[in-house]
Amino acid sequence: MSDESDFALPGFDAPAPPAAAPAYRVLARKYRPASFDALLGQEAMVQTLANAIARERLAQAWLLTGVRGVGKTSTARIIAKALNCIGADGQGGPTIAPCGICDPCTAIAEGRHIDVIEMDAASNTGIDDIREIIEAVRYAPASARYKIYIIDEVHMLSKNAFNGLLKTLEEPPPHAKFIFATTEVQKVPVTVLSRCQRFDLRRVPAELLVAHFADIVGKEGAEAEPEALALIARAAEGSVRDGLSILDQAIAHSGGMVTAPAIRDMLGLADRGAVRALFGQMLAGEAAAVLASVAEQYDLGRDPEMLLRELLELVHAITRQRMAPRPDPALSAEEQATLKDWAERLTFPALHRLWQLLLKGLAEVQAAPVPLQAAEMALLRVIHAADLPDPGDLVRRLRDGDGSISGGLPTPDPSRVREGGRSEAFATAPPSRMREELGVGTNPPVNSLPPQPATPTPLPATFEALVALFRDHTEPRLAHVLSDELRLIDYTPPRMIIAHDGRTSAEHRGAIGRRLKDWTGSDWQIDWRTEGGGATLREAELAAEAARFAAARADPLVEALFGQFPDAELIGVDPTPVSEKLHAQSR
Repeated sequence: MSDESDFALPGFDAPAPPAAAPAYRVLARKYRPASFDALLGQEAMVQTLANAIARERLAQAWLLTGVRGVGKTSTARIIAKALNCIGADGQGGPTIAPCGICDPCTAIAEGRHIDVIEMDAASNTGIDDIREIIEAVRYAPASARYKIYIIDEVHMLSKNAFNGLLKTLEEPPPHAKFIFATTEVQKVPVTVLSRCQRFDLRRVPAELLVAHFADIVGKEGAEAEPEALALIARAAEGSVRDGLSILDQAIAHSGGMVTAPAIRDMLGLADRGAVRALFGQMLAGEAAAVLASVAEQYDLGRDPEMLLRELLELVHAITRQRMAPRPDPALSAEEQATLKDWAERLTFPALHRLWQLLLKGLAEVQAAPVPLQAAEMALLRVIHAADLPDPGDLVRRLRDGDGSISGGLPTPDPSRVREGGRSEAFATAPPSRMREELGVGTNPPVNSLPPQPATPTPLPATFEALVALFRDHTEPRLAHVLSDELRLIDYTPPRMIIAHDGRTSAEHRGAIGRRLKDWTGSDWQIDWRTEGGGATLREAELAAEAARFAAARADPLVEALFGQFPDAELIGVDPTPVSEKLHAQSR
């Protein structure tokens, strides 16, 4: 039997089918900004574009860069509407405030305007795709004021595609404009960057995101706790789209009432109260309680990596509270009071040591086959570092002769983290002249001569001064050759005898003489030999450095420190005598 909708009696219309329910639109699309006023946190860019449009100083191409979700593609569409808007009466011109109701504005907003072409460079990377643009850009727009090409993720274009676009990008027809968007601007060739006006879209501050999310929650007929919105804003990391995606999921997850515990469960964040309790147990040296708390969080489904991240975030918050206190909307009054108490009790060295230990533990958790075990060992290491003796107290005891190292050490204070651990009391940075300064691995041209100096440089008195002359004149490769490859036999400027072992090319040997003549104005006589000579400057420097290390290692005070800290490492030697350093510190 046929359905009654399959036919109709004469003179009567067939019954209309039931209307389909409108498709659900996610919040990131539903609340996509349609005007410059709706953009969050991009006031500088909007002001620049407003001035350019008002003064008719429109560039031929714009490059929009920034992290994901800050509004690059939305901004490109708004620019397209601003340039092509004709106003409600059809008589308007380019404006910073497009009306949104004229035919060009509505067509661009719906993505169906024939003269506004959007292309995703991630899926159209080749020269053939760009060739189509080059061929079509010559023709005038069909109905709009400007023909606009929006290329998203432009850094994905191939090298040939970029090269094919250069000439058109530099001298496009007056009716054509290009708008590029990218998250990795460093991958865009400089030849393209120089032809565009660049706008760096900022991360949206958390305060703006919280207010924006609160407004959207109200429009959606839902409710949300301020702390929950602050957690979402923090997880979004300045991205409006990421935050709206999380908020969309949170509304569906909570059934209309978004709470902070629900957000923590949804994002896998550890409970802040549990993190603060774990931090306090760690500072008090309660190893058993720390292991129990970690196991409890793990059983609740908390990721050990996220637990370490939360502890790092807590240490960072305490440090900021100590340096520059400011209110955090995501923290309750109780949490603020706890942070203030820890900031008053923990010293900067203790906080820095905590940060370094937890940061190393996070890397180990990320690389470990069993993250839970790595997290437990990392936190136990923090507790162990709290029980080590204070290097500052130890050095003062040794200096003043108040007692031996083996006995009478200060008793560790379990209520706070002490400044113990690896001793670097006499460790300094590695030697200042590194191989990188000498240009190892670089191959600058040696044929092009620099311009003749106005005043000749005096003849270097020593061979070391000659090498320094090459460094001062930005010739690191030749300075490296002189210090690391050549052995001096005799030096009587402007004459010298040098031995080489075959590694130095004839080109470099000739360049050394030419450079010296250009800088000093004298003809240098360089006798090149293959035998003889003493140590190179580099070998002599390494030998002197080894002697300094041996002398420092033999110092009784250093020996005593190594006896107390057997795992310590001497990574550098300050030429200032130890006694003078300690005397200066005591003053």
